[in-house]
Amino acid sequence: MTLLLKKPFVHDSFIINSPSSPFYKWRKNIIHNWFLKSSLAIGSTSKNIHIGCVSPPCMRVVTTMATRNNTTDTKTHTDVKALVTVKQSDGGFIKNLVTNVVGNKHLVLELVSADLDPKTKSKRETIKGNAKETEKNEKEVQYEATFEIPTNFGKVGAVYVENEFDKEIFVKSIVIDGFPDGPLHLTCNSWIQPKPIQRLFFTNKMYLPSQTPSGLIKLREDELIELRGDGKGERKSTDRVYDYDVYNDLGDPDTNIQLKRPVLGGTKQYPYPRRCRTGRKHSESDPSYEKKDLIFYVPRDEAFAEIKQLQFGTTTASSGLKTVLDSLDAILSDIDLGFVSFEDIDALYKEGFHLPKSLDSNKLTFLQKFITKLIKVTNDNQNLLKFDTPEALKRDKFFWLSDEEFGRETLAGVNPYSIQLVKEWPLRSKLEPQIYGPPESAITREVIESQIIGYTTVEEAIQQKKLFILDFHDLFLPYVSKVRDIKGTTLYGSRTLFFLTKQGTLKPLAIELTRPIIGDKPQWKQVFTPDSDSTNLWLWRLAKAHVLTHDTGYHELISHWLRTHCVVEPIVIATHRQLSTMHPIYKLLHPHLRYTLEINSLGRELLINANGIIELSFFTKKYSMELTSVAYDKLWQFDLQALPNDLIHRGIAVEDSNAPHGLKMAIEDYPFANDGLLIWDAIKQWVTEYVNHYYPTPSNVESDEELQAWWTEIRTKGHGDKAEEPWWPNLKTQKDLIDIIATIAWIASGHHSATNFAQYAYGGYFPNRPSIARNKMPTEDPSKEEWEKFINKPEQTLLECFPSQIQATLVMTSLNLLSYHSPDEEYLGEFIEPAWGEDPTIKESFERFNGRLKEIEGIIDSRNANSDLKNRSGAGIVPYELMKPFSGPGVTGKGVAYSISI
Repeated sequence: MTLLLKKPFVHDSFIINSPSSPFYKWRKNIIHNWFLKSSLAIGSTSKNIHIGCVSPPCMRVVTTMATRNNTTDTKTHTDVKALVTVKQSDGGFIKNLVTNVVGNKHLVLELVSADLDPKTKSKRETIKGNAKETEKNEKEVQYEATFEIPTNFGKVGAVYVENEFDKEIFVKSIVIDGFPDGPLHLTCNSWIQPKPIQRLFFTNKMYLPSQTPSGLIKLREDELIELRGDGKGERKSTDRVYDYDVYNDLGDPDTNIQLKRPVLGGTKQYPYPRRCRTGRKHSESDPSYEKKDLIFYVPRDEAFAEIKQLQFGTTTASSGLKTVLDSLDAILSDIDLGFVSFEDIDALYKEGFHLPKSLDSNKLTFLQKFITKLIKVTNDNQNLLKFDTPEALKRDKFFWLSDEEFGRETLAGVNPYSIQLVKEWPLRSKLEPQIYGPPESAITREVIESQIIGYTTVEEAIQQKKLFILDFHDLFLPYVSKVRDIKGTTLYGSRTLFFLTKQGTLKPLAIELTRPIIGDKPQWKQVFTPDSDSTNLWLWRLAKAHVLTHDTGYHELISHWLRTHCVVEPIVIATHRQLSTMHPIYKLLHPHLRYTLEINSLGRELLINANGIIELSFFTKKYSMELTSVAYDKLWQFDLQALPNDLIHRGIAVEDSNAPHGLKMAIEDYPFANDGLLIWDAIKQWVTEYVNHYYPTPSNVESDEELQAWWTEIRTKGHGDKAEEPWWPNLKTQKDLIDIIATIAWIASGHHSATNFAQYAYGGYFPNRPSIARNKMPTEDPSKEEWEKFINKPEQTLLECFPSQIQATLVMTSLNLLSYHSPDEEYLGEFIEPAWGEDPTIKESFERFNGRLKEIEGIIDSRNANSDLKNRSGAGIVPYELMKPFSGPGVTGKGVAYSISI
């Protein structure tokens, strides 16, 4: 038997059935009063009256007909009570919730009939009532209102709420009890501003547009019109408007012309998904840019809940990270100062940084209070800034040096999306030779064939699907010259070849680094192999550091930011603009959209903006976001975001109806793919059952005007720069809809979790995943002094190539923050949405989904315990748990969050 859990904020059973509940007492009293009155009227004819009964059938006595002295006594109304649950403040950042309110202020409720008047075909008059506070605890305040509903009113379909307090309140739910067929539930979870603003909430009953009750049709349409806004003016923090704009707020030319960045989106040169419009004033120096502001607008209900703000809110993140930067800058006179030794790097976790005595004690207290989960700040007069030891480093101090670990992390690390099958030989660039130099790779068959044990030729290994590649050559090569013009960073185009061994592991064979033609310098390229002699071994380590830098940048900018955060934002916007809250697909998608707009706005403020953490710390510097536009243009396709399609596209799998998940894998021990396909299949099955329930025929899909408008807007507005691409799926059948929804759900949950929650485990020790390579290879046009320095002190050459102290510490702090599960994290399929629970068929489907996810937890545990699976099991190896569905708070390295919430 599956134990089905409701979301923590829903207290339906308590409200209705608990003897301590005000609803219980009210229902008992109203039945008792009715019984006394009916006893006098009916006398001994009354039967089966149970005063203690609190089940819904007992409420049928409210509207009665009785016979006395041959007359008919008919009640013309039903007495009901509404209970409104309002969230209390946790005492943190949010100070404007209803707490300790004195006076007669209350909430005004208006009940709306679901049906029009059958005679006049006009809407019925609403029924007003005042909801006053009755109970309060640490988490909630409850308000009650009573109503007399005429028998000809019809069913209640919605409720208007007016807030008579002088500050906004957060309404969690409304329950109206007293109806013959049981209580009516409205899940709100929304901020309500002070009057005269009225908010409308529909009941949890879901309707396709064609099924909407007559009294709600216009309200449904009007609510969507309000959410779309008029596209004018600057948005206020209290607004609920969802609209589109281009990325014209990353640069800051008004402060410094050097901070000017390309506008992303709306042009052929820089195509890009759209972001949420803020309507801020435009720059004085260039009207195509928005001015910087202290507040980055997101619709009010998209903002973090208070418990989330305590872990990562605007003030927390900006003050915390900036304090770290300011503190380190005060210690280090040179921002480019690197680490002198690996012992100095180890000291980050053992001894910590000594913060300057002059550091403001208030800032130290702030850090200690809000960043304790990121870094440990001691307050024992030592002023130390310490980092937790990352999980990979805990298990094996030398893990980052291992070539086996290098190969393993392409399959089970933080970026499992880059490894591809080699399909043709020889390797060639597709870039223009006259600009970038000869296209042929310097990796020859002699280099490869001497290392592929059991295969005589490269062609044979390719035919048997034994050669794989990390290919950052053509994407990065056009930026090499630009990046090298910036002080303190360098770049190559790179290719890294791997061989699939009999043990199922990937063995690195060769790294090729390429510098294109730059000015009068010809193309330079060199191949490095894991040789045993000391000089070549150190050159291999340096080449590997460059490749790991490329993989780190590709991961953060493309696998993570672009392919999850960025592409989902316009889907969030379109969902709110085109799908009513009573639409079944809105209810299905809503958990996958939580917090995404807010975390993306924080990213634009702190991480991806000009002079933000990415530009300060990553090799791409000011070209970081421009590069993501190139990747969006050349690499991104919606249909390839589904996990099976992605694996097929990269050559990792082929369709096979007889294989698990319908795919035959080229790499059998691929932890991300194997576990990810379990999650994908569970999502797909859940979505299939849900969609088929509400759309029994293809005509239901095609005739749903809200659904069709939603998909059209995603393609033509949200992703308008790619609107004409032929690969966009049609939306004509149930299968089309299932594939589209499953893909969106996967991107927001499985894909994002796979690329996010192990960032600190593997990148917290930055030599394993450096964000920048500051120096070129010692073999590239070396001077005599450079070569001698490398020969005499190769370790120092490597340390000088790694990020500076400030760069490393900023990235470590950020990765820890991003890897952290908030206490209010919602995990895939853990709790049922209230609306789903009201439909028995959907409830049963969700129970199966929830049960399957629990089974997947056990499957993953058993896989990690299998010593034959070398990519997830062994001495010093971090087990692969990123696709385990559930987790507690903190940096856990597991838990598939419903949405892109961090």
